[in-house]
Amino acid sequence: MINKKTAAALALLAMSGAALSFSQTAAAQTVINPQPSGVLSLSAQASAQVPQDVVNITLFYEQEAADPSSLTSTLNQRAEAALREAKGVDGVTAKSGSFTVYPSTDRDGKISAWRGRTEVVLESHDFAAASKLAGKMSSSMQVGSVAFSLSPEAQRAAEQKLVSQAIDSFRKQAQTAAQGFGYSNFTIREVNVGHSGMQPRPVMMMQSRAMSADAKMAAPIAMEAGTSTVTVDVSGSVQMGR
Repeated sequence: MINKKTAAALALLAMSGAALSFSQTAAAQTVINPQPSGVLSLSAQASAQVPQDVVNITLFYEQEAADPSSLTSTLNQRAEAALREAKGVDGVTAKSGSFTVYPSTDRDGKISAWRGRTEVVLESHDFAAASKLAGKMSSSMQVGSVAFSLSPEAQRAAEQKLVSQAIDSFRKQAQTAAQGFGYSNFTIREVNVGHSGMQPRPVMMMQSRAMSADAKMAAPIAMEAGTSTVTVDVSGSVQMGR
């Protein structure tokens, strides 16, 4: 029989052997999986100026009344009439904009009247149609602002063209850098393709003008869209080789 002291000694020996085996395995793994060298991180991008193809024209009407109820009714009637008129024009989309009613106070802080404002927004790819309609509606609502933008469809089309350019730029940068560091070739480790969005043209504000009861239809608004900058980014890392 093995006494207790012998059993304890054997157990300690077994634990030491297991620890040694684990240490040797860890060391072997360290040798087998060294830290990579010759890895280069870089990024590239391609940009283009794309003509803006959407116009948004904001029309508004302001009124003052003794009580908020009658004021709200008046504003609603004016906006509904404008929307009905706009919806009959092909190629132009009309929607409600902001609607505000607020009190006006006198010197004593008491409410002396109520003021309100309602907006209708025209959106279209057809600049001529939107301009003509805005001029026609100026007898009942004033032009507040005109803004141009790039439609999602136009942006996606531009990005699809830019992707290949950005990738080509990424590969050329990798090749140039690899040669500069004394390597003859490279392989791509990872790569990410992203879109930086676009930089829209600032909103063009239109100067409002007072309307008379017998105001005539104004001429179409003169407008010219600008461009938006669309950018595609490519970033990642490459493994340089001899």
